[in-house]
Amino acid sequence: MREAAGWWERALASPWGRGAAAVAAGALPALAFPAPALWWLAYVALVPWLLLARSARTNRRAALDGWLGGAGFMLAVHHWLLPSLHVFILVLAALLGLLWAPWGVLVRHLLHGAPGVRRCAEALVLVPSGWLMVELVRSWEYLGGPWGLLGASQWQVPPALRLASIGGVWLLSLVIVAVNTALVVLVALPRARVSAVAGLLVCAVGGGAAWLWAPVPRVAGSVRIGVVQPGEVVGAEARIARGEALTRSLAGHGVQLVVWGESSVNRDLSRSPAMAARLAALSRDVGADLLVNVDGRHAGQPGIYKSSVLVGPHGATGHRYDKMRLVPFGEYIPLRSVLGWATHVGKAADQNRMRGTRQVVMPVGSAGGLRVGPLVCFESAFPDMSRQLVHDGAQLLVAQSSTSTFQDSWAPAQHASLAALRAAETWRPMAHATLTGVSAVYGPRGEPVGDRLGTERGAAAVYDVPLAEGTSPYVRLGDWALYGAMAALGVYAVVKGSRALASRRGARRDGTADDCRREGTRQI
Repeated sequence: MREAAGWWERALASPWGRGAAAVAAGALPALAFPAPALWWLAYVALVPWLLLARSARTNRRAALDGWLGGAGFMLAVHHWLLPSLHVFILVLAALLGLLWAPWGVLVRHLLHGAPGVRRCAEALVLVPSGWLMVELVRSWEYLGGPWGLLGASQWQVPPALRLASIGGVWLLSLVIVAVNTALVVLVALPRARVSAVAGLLVCAVGGGAAWLWAPVPRVAGSVRIGVVQPGEVVGAEARIARGEALTRSLAGHGVQLVVWGESSVNRDLSRSPAMAARLAALSRDVGADLLVNVDGRHAGQPGIYKSSVLVGPHGATGHRYDKMRLVPFGEYIPLRSVLGWATHVGKAADQNRMRGTRQVVMPVGSAGGLRVGPLVCFESAFPDMSRQLVHDGAQLLVAQSSTSTFQDSWAPAQHASLAALRAAETWRPMAHATLTGVSAVYGPRGEPVGDRLGTERGAAAVYDVPLAEGTSPYVRLGDWALYGAMAALGVYAVVKGSRALASRRGARRDGTADDCRREGTRQI
């Protein structure tokens, strides 16, 4: 044991060894997400990274530990992009990893050495708050969006989903980092174990109270929908034909809506009357509206859009949603004049897609009895978009996706898991429909509805989806966990700044008094 400990200390003493340890420590939390889905690991996975940053001899070294750990985390949760972006994924991970550099300094400042109970109690609030600020900044769509938020790893844990209904994914991330911080204090700082135990008790009692007493959605009937997943089919026309055949198999099952995946139709219906008539006939045959996704140029508009289009028995209903948040490099290249070379080293977009301007809620059926809020692919990762749709009256959330490029990676399962979180946050069921899997449906508490369609299948499935009434605390109150984290960091910065200013003023007064005494001595 001593030899192993000595080897580890020598490895950390080397800049290269310490750097490699930081990258590995940052990558560890990725195992909590699907496909491994070791959700429990999230509550301990940050401990090695925190211990490393805490032990840094200087703030510069702590910042480097934060940066390298952040790069390792971003690379691990986005590793499935490697076949598409190649070496560029390393550049992106390194750039986004910089966001964790200040967090590493904050960890060292609060936990370095032998801090007392008070400073450790501050760490239990400020370290998670600092992590949340990193998640907030990197969630900006132009920086890649909120893929791999730590709280999203808890999508299959009912008590965690109950917390999400109160404070969204942000509250889950806050609790997870707080637990990890408390464990570091418990293990490494014996003098302050009281604060660690108190912090763990607060997390446990708060989670238990939410599970026992937090409000839950009221069930208000159900709706039967069909999800069509063509599977791995080569060619747009063959995929459409396969989708038609699977949809016709749903005739007689009493479905009210049939959902197709992203880019399921390759031309705009207003420019292709034949395709519009074909889908209208399909709607009549099945006795249900179709929600398809068009990847094509709209009549009278420049560029290519990705659009959710509702088709009824008489053709397109006029309800269309154009995707607003696009995948960087996948659907557009930021600063194409500068970064256009990315198309030569990977599968980056050769032409920028166009953005929609507003979200849309669509009434389904002739009576409009069901109101559907569509999202396209990547947009299911953004909690604010699903909240807005519910504010606008959506009763069912639908995400249309395609992850066929990453079919054999962790991406399909991780993407589908986001629907459970969005459902729990909003108290509205959500269907995640893809071309090649994973397709899944979740109820208003985030509970799975029926069997999901894996990447190995091409099929059509029927789901009896429970609907719900009421407004979740998260939809009503919004991102209060984020604002609380901002306030905590702001108060801390003001207090530290005031103390530093008072200390400098005191030093100047002492220096002036010393000068006066020396001057008086010379005069005597």
